[in-house]
Amino acid sequence: MKTVLITGTSKGIGLETALAFGREGYKVFATMRNPDGASDFKQKIKDESLDITISKMDVDSDASVKKCMDDIIQKNSSVDVLVNNAGIERHGSIEEMSMDDFQSVMNTNYLGVLRCTKALLPQMRKNKKGCIINVASVSGHIANSPLGAYAASKFALEAISEALAQEMKPFNVKVAIVEPGIINTQMANDISVDEKSIYPNSKRLAGLFSASLQTPTPPTLVADKILEIAENNTWKLRHPVGPDAEPFIAWRASMTDEQWVDWNATNDDDWYEAVQNTFGLNAR
Repeated sequence: MKTVLITGTSKGIGLETALAFGREGYKVFATMRNPDGASDFKQKIKDESLDITISKMDVDSDASVKKCMDDIIQKNSSVDVLVNNAGIERHGSIEEMSMDDFQSVMNTNYLGVLRCTKALLPQMRKNKKGCIINVASVSGHIANSPLGAYAASKFALEAISEALAQEMKPFNVKVAIVEPGIINTQMANDISVDEKSIYPNSKRLAGLFSASLQTPTPPTLVADKILEIAENNTWKLRHPVGPDAEPFIAWRASMTDEQWVDWNATNDDDWYEAVQNTFGLNAR
């Protein structure tokens, strides 16, 4: 039986990914910070008789990751697939966000992935098999306010994943990056307006997210893509997911850096008009 370890499975993409692998017959190790709050997940596992074990792991902590990983490897000898999904979002202008928020985002979204990955690399390299799937974001290609801190963590994740893919291919270990667009998760719904900010960007982006979520893309779409990557033989590195993912990436790529800066620095009317014309979304 194939095994998969997934981080950040308490809700959203992580939860749906754990269920998708479980339904496909995998032995699933679903990790999260607070298993006591996963009563609905536990009931679904029971109702569907899925081989899913929920474990406590905080990807922010070296000790927590080591304890959980050592326990899983000791009981199961190896893990075939690692899905690094755990992530957090903090938004705000660079001037107004606290250093604690910047550090928290990088610790979870980037260093957390490294902690989990490094715990399994020796085993995968030795066995000459394995698959590592890192859940990044369209924000790994697009930096705009007020998601500067979040984008920085995802840019970093994209870069380290690309380097890791080069190191691991000679050992037959596949590395893939999943890049969701705006997905109907709690994280996306939490993008809000900071009424106290002296910068207009939080209002604009909150409007864009709200407009997009009027026709929501479910997290199951991302879960299905992650399962597909694990199951197929492709060595494709990057996998945009969702109807807006590739258009967003292409939109950014169509502009010079200076045009991108100018567009995000323009007045409200021109910004909203551009979103309407480009994506058909009323972000006001």
